Amino acid sequence: MSAELANLIGGILILADLAIRIAALIIIPRDRKPTAAMAWLLAIFLIPFVGIILFLIIGNVKLPKKRMERQKEINAIIEQRAEGVDLDTDPASWPSWFRTITEQNRRLGALPATGGNRAELIGDYQASIDRMAADLDLAERFVHVEFFIVAFDDTTRGFFAAMERAVQRGVTVRLLMDHIASAKVPIHKETVAELDRIGVIWRYLLPVQPFKGHYQRPDLRNHRKLVVVDGRIAYTGSQNLIDRSYDSPKNQKRGLKWQELVTRVTGSSVTAINAVFLSDWYAETDEILLADEHVPAADVPDDPAPDALVCQVVPSGPAYELENNLRLFLGLVNAAQEQVIITSPYFVPDEAMMYAITSARLRGLEVQLFVSEIGDQGSVWHAQRSYYGALLRAGVRIFLYPGPYILHAKHLSIDDDVAVIGSSNMDIRSFNLNFEISLLVRGRSFVADMRQVEAEYRTLGRELTLDEWEREPATATFLDGVARLTSALQ
Repeated sequence: MSAELANLIGGILILADLAIRIAALIIIPRDRKPTAAMAWLLAIFLIPFVGIILFLIIGNVKLPKKRMERQKEINAIIEQRAEGVDLDTDPASWPSWFRTITEQNRRLGALPATGGNRAELIGDYQASIDRMAADLDLAERFVHVEFFIVAFDDTTRGFFAAMERAVQRGVTVRLLMDHIASAKVPIHKETVAELDRIGVIWRYLLPVQPFKGHYQRPDLRNHRKLVVVDGRIAYTGSQNLIDRSYDSPKNQKRGLKWQELVTRVTGSSVTAINAVFLSDWYAETDEILLADEHVPAADVPDDPAPDALVCQVVPSGPAYELENNLRLFLGLVNAAQEQVIITSPYFVPDEAMMYAITSARLRGLEVQLFVSEIGDQGSVWHAQRSYYGALLRAGVRIFLYPGPYILHAKHLSIDDDVAVIGSSNMDIRSFNLNFEISLLVRGRSFVADMRQVEAEYRTLGRELTLDEWEREPATATFLDGVARLTSALQ
C-alpha cells in the first residue's frame, strides 16, 4: 500500500470518527435522561465504531408507531368503559396522598382504583402453579395466560394439563409469552409443540422476526406475568411459568433456585388485570376482544366486607410516554410516614429513586431493602452492589437472601396499609424498557400478610452492615462501578 493511500484512509477514518462524535453530541442528549446520555456518549467517545453500532441496535427506546397508537387506542376504550362504573369505594374516605397517587395512575394507565377486592399471597413456588391450575379447572368461558417465560417441564406439567382440560371443555385458552425470553429456553420447541397439541391459541410478545415484518429494539421486552380465569380470578406477581431453575444447565450446575411471590386476586380488579392482557393481545394479533371479554368491568362480584381491599392495576412500558411504575414507586416512597420496605431482585434505581429512598431515611423512617446475596446476572448484580455504600451510609438496612436461592419476588410496602406487588423490578430496565404490571393495594390485612413474608426473608437471610461493606476489596467495588455505568445505557 502506498503512503498516499495510507494517508488518505487514515484521513477518512479521522473524519469519520469526528463526524460520529459531533453527531452523537447532537442526537443522543435529545429527549434522554442526562445519565443515559452521558453513558452513551462515553461509550461512543471511547469506542466510536463499536459504540455507534450498539447505539443503532439498542439506542432507541421507542416502539414502532403502530404499536404506540394501539396502546393509545385501547387506553381510550378503557377510559370510556370506566366512566360511570361503580368503583365500590369512596375516594373521599382515602388519605389525600393516596387519592392523588391513584389519580396519577389512572391518568397514566387508564385503569381506576376499585374496592371490594380480595388478594392472597402465595410464596411457595410449586404451590402457586398448582393453585393456578386448580382455578383453570373452574373456567367456563376463557382463560388468559401471559408470562415473560413459558416452558413445558415437570414443574409446569400440571398447568399445561389444566389448559388441555379447559380446551376439551370448550373453554378458549389464549397464551402470550415473550419471544426472546421464552425462545432461549432449551426446551422451547417442546413447549410450542405441546401448546399446539392441546389447542391453546398462543402468540409471541414483541417478536423479533425481521423477515416477517416484526422488529423493534430487541431488548424491549414484555416482562408481565398474569393469569385470568373467566374475568373472576386473576394472578400476578414475579413468577414465570417454568421450573424453579429456569431449565438452565448453568443454573442447575450452580444449584440456583428462584424464590417468588404471587398474589391471587378476586373482585373488580380482575377485570383490570384482564385489560392488560387484552391490550397486549390486540397489540400482537390485531384482534380486539373487548366486545366479548370486556374491560372494565365484567360482572365480577365485589366483596362487601369492611376489610375488602382497594386495588389499582398500573401497567407500564415503552408503549407509554411516561414511566408509570417509576412514578408510582416515587409517589409511595415520598408519601410514607413510618416505614418503607423494598424487595427487588435487580435493584438498579435511577437518581430520583435513590433520592426518594435516602430522603425517607433523612425524615426518620425505617427503610429496609431485601436483595439476593448472590446473583444470576453478573453485570446487574455488580451494578446493584454499587448502590450499597450510599444506602448503608444513609441508614438503609440491607438484608441479603441466602444462596443458592435467587430472591426474585418484587414488592414494596409502606407504613401499615399500602403495598405494591407485580412484575416490576426496582431498576432502570423495568422503569423504561420492559412492559410491566403492578398491583397497588390498600388494606391492612394484605400488608400484614406481606409483613409475614418480609419477616421470613429477614429470618432466612442476614443483614449487611456498613462495617462489612467498607471491608470489600477495591477490585470488587471497581467492577461494581463499571457495571453501574453500563446500566445507564438505555
